Amino acid sequence: MSPAGTGASPHDRRESGCPLITRARGERAATPHLPPRRFVSYKPKSRRNPKTFPVLDGRVPSVYQHVFEGNLRNSEAVIKRYSELLERVKKGGGENAIVRHTQRNKKLFVRERLRLLLDPGHFLELSPLAGLELPYGDVPAAGCLTGIGRICGVWCVFIASDATVKGGTIYPIGVKKQLRAQEIAMENRLLSVHLVDSGGAFLPLQSELFPDKLHGGRVFYNEAIMSAMGLPQVAVVCGSCVAGGAYVPTMAEESIIIDKIGTLFLAGPPLVKAATGEDVSPEDLGGARLHSQVSGCSDHFAASEEEAYECIRNVVCTLNCVPVPEEDREPDSPLYSPEELLGLAPLDYSCTLPVKLILSRLVDGSRFQEFKAPYGTTLVTGFGHVEGHLVGIVASNGELAQDAALKGSHFVQLCGQRGIPILFLQNTAPQPAGPASISQAEAHSNRLKAQASMMAAVACAAVPKITIVIGGCFGSDSYVMCGRSFSPNFLFLWPNARVALVDSRHLPTAGDCTGEELELNQLKAKLEEESSAFYSSSRLWDDGIILPQDTRKISICPGFSWG
Repeated sequence: MSPAGTGASPHDRRESGCPLITRARGERAATPHLPPRRFVSYKPKSRRNPKTFPVLDGRVPSVYQHVFEGNLRNSEAVIKRYSELLERVKKGGGENAIVRHTQRNKKLFVRERLRLLLDPGHFLELSPLAGLELPYGDVPAAGCLTGIGRICGVWCVFIASDATVKGGTIYPIGVKKQLRAQEIAMENRLLSVHLVDSGGAFLPLQSELFPDKLHGGRVFYNEAIMSAMGLPQVAVVCGSCVAGGAYVPTMAEESIIIDKIGTLFLAGPPLVKAATGEDVSPEDLGGARLHSQVSGCSDHFAASEEEAYECIRNVVCTLNCVPVPEEDREPDSPLYSPEELLGLAPLDYSCTLPVKLILSRLVDGSRFQEFKAPYGTTLVTGFGHVEGHLVGIVASNGELAQDAALKGSHFVQLCGQRGIPILFLQNTAPQPAGPASISQAEAHSNRLKAQASMMAAVACAAVPKITIVIGGCFGSDSYVMCGRSFSPNFLFLWPNARVALVDSRHLPTAGDCTGEELELNQLKAKLEEESSAFYSSSRLWDDGIILPQDTRKISICPGFSWG
């Protein structure tokens, strides 16, 4: 994860590979249960981090040393794989495409555009691995960069097309990524900035990105709704803006178009030629001067890209937003090194160590006020501070038994009443075998009822919820721990995480089933591939992968300073 507020260049921050995003300090996240609030930044309350919380003992017992070392080796391997994938993503459509984009077309690479637009030290990318190794091929970063950054001290969501990827053509995964960025903007009441450089939809896949409710047209619907909510949107036409994409800048509150490289039309010159037989240049059909002087589709004319991004910064200054104030003091660091989390990230469920060892490396000063400590010990609940922000923590510590689920339900409701954000650390056990006796069936029924109660509490808690899958995300237990279908504000994975209905390592052996051994092995291989964190992140089932040692930086996500 990339550090925020360090003054490092965006290139340096991307080297460390951060999928996380940020938002204004002190701003309450909008939820379906609470009335919306203005998107402007509010001055945060003084962050009191009491020294009275008990200090956790984070020493790893010697009996667990071999497990720690095995986990460490696995973490190093998956982090290496993660770094390789990030390196591919940083190159966009490839070196040749970047040369063609920058030298022949005289345009800036999308990451250079963001460097000019955003305040230094405040760029955090969302879902960078989206679009890799899909059935229709690689679409690095889904063809667009999304995330959150600061402009003149104000947090905003950005959606920036990368025209080096498939010529800026929009694929289904690109639509999904844009819609997720808009959802984040609406939930957290942030303004949006669009950098449009796109050739429109990829027609061979039109059935997957046009006709349904959450397909391409939803982007324009969201623009209208966000405007009605009082959430401004601004756009820069910094390349082609064709077909449906032409509505993005025209529906924005203010738009800028760049001379010579920005064009805006529903149908380009080839279609005009086919329909009328007339030859017309892109500049004459929909260039910057036409839309600035004649049609009025653009509100500002920019002679260069540098001028356009300076204009956007000036526009943001007219939105009457209060810049985010700097934090008043540094929070306490954990007493134990977060680097040791690499040895605590489980290789599989059987390699799970006590979750308090993880908490001692996450919370400020390793201080944690546990709730109902001796009851329902397979779920750890309590309060701690992360980078100075008070959060309720719900952490898996074994199979979610009946008493653990009842405790979790109680604690989640407490956090909802007190307005405290909740951090879920999810490492759910593989689905247990069915009951073998009447007494076991009764125990299963009680467990089911308790888990249903916790599900209801999690779903209805009107506070920000952030979920981190630190190990397994299997079966119905993942719902109880605020999985994706329970709409956490953000969901991140450690690179060792597994996401599946069942764990491939707990399938029956060939001798236990009636099917062919070959079919069983094929199923195991399929589950193994599809349950990896990289497979999940490439399909936008989460908001990105976060390295274990960078987990504390989730404090800069929208919602942590809510209240």
